Amino acid sequence: MNINAYVAIAAAIAVFTGIGAGVGISLATAKATESIARQPEAAKQITSVTLLGTALAEATAVYGLVVALIMLLVRWGA
Repeated sequence: MNINAYVAIAAAIAVFTGIGAGVGISLATAKATESIARQPEAAKQITSVTLLGTALAEATAVYGLVVALIMLLVRWGA
């Protein structure tokens, strides 16, 4: 295989961080909903912590996308 194929495979693997972020966000949302159902008076605190965690998880997906784009653009000189 030539170097272009290796770069394409590496970029594809870097984009897979979106899968981890999606799973993490869905699990956090499920647990937050369950927590609010059990303790409604703590809904505001639970929501704020969940939003912070969701933002951090989404940031990892964006970082993976940026790394993949950098690898592709540097290799093919766009």
